[in-house]
Amino acid sequence: MAAVRSSSRSQLPAASPRREAELDTFDIVAGLVIRGGTDVEVFTGTSLHGGLAAAWPRGDIAAKTVVDLLLEHWRAVGLPTYAQFDNDTRFRGTHTHPDSIGRVARVCLSLDVVPVFVPPREIGFQAAIENFNGRWQSKVWARFEHASLPALQAQSAKFVDALRRRSILRQDAAPPRRAFPAGWTSDLQRPLQGRMIFLCRTGEGGEVRLLGRTYPVAPTWVHRLVRAGLDLVAERIDFYALRRRDPDHQPLLQSTPYRVPRKRFVE
Repeated sequence: MAAVRSSSRSQLPAASPRREAELDTFDIVAGLVIRGGTDVEVFTGTSLHGGLAAAWPRGDIAAKTVVDLLLEHWRAVGLPTYAQFDNDTRFRGTHTHPDSIGRVARVCLSLDVVPVFVPPREIGFQAAIENFNGRWQSKVWARFEHASLPALQAQSAKFVDALRRRSILRQDAAPPRRAFPAGWTSDLQRPLQGRMIFLCRTGEGGEVRLLGRTYPVAPTWVHRLVRAGLDLVAERIDFYALRRRDPDHQPLLQSTPYRVPRKRFVE
């Protein structure tokens, strides 16, 4: 979750997708209040290669709200290969129980979109969405007096529409998006298939805390970033070393078996 912030550093994609794969990145801007006491949160999004912007001001944003807005967005513009979020519980799911995979990830997986989760305080990984958040706040939130939430939503829609029109050439040059599958319906109890990616930082012994459990990765890779790739079909987590200066060189550090417990999803 993000309040007012931006970064001038270029984004380092968690999954290292090249230009043949699009990555949508999403965030929540919080802490906004319309004069008179109306609290506002804004679910924001942009795509790495196409710069396809989106912003949805709401009074309150829950995990179900995120899913509804994602589906509305992807039905309109098509599906990316990757969807990146931070570790806010509305994106990631509860941290209370181990092996918990939340509503947002389940919907992504059912659409064959790879969910990517990144730490919010690791500079650079959220640069694209943070920059967009900053633009939205300066061009929409701070520039106009908003009498109500509907007025803010109308102003935000104008800004997003203008931004999309200006980035049309960039969108045309971006990797293709997949059409939203006809007849798809949400089923949160559907068996999980596909891949998930997590960016983590190792602890003092080179271990990683992931999905409520601790995994030894590499005693020589201490307090450093790793990319954890969970393959739900192969039932395995692969841990790769991640270097900011050389993001394409990610040697395998460790592999470990992992099976999602078969239990009913409750959130």
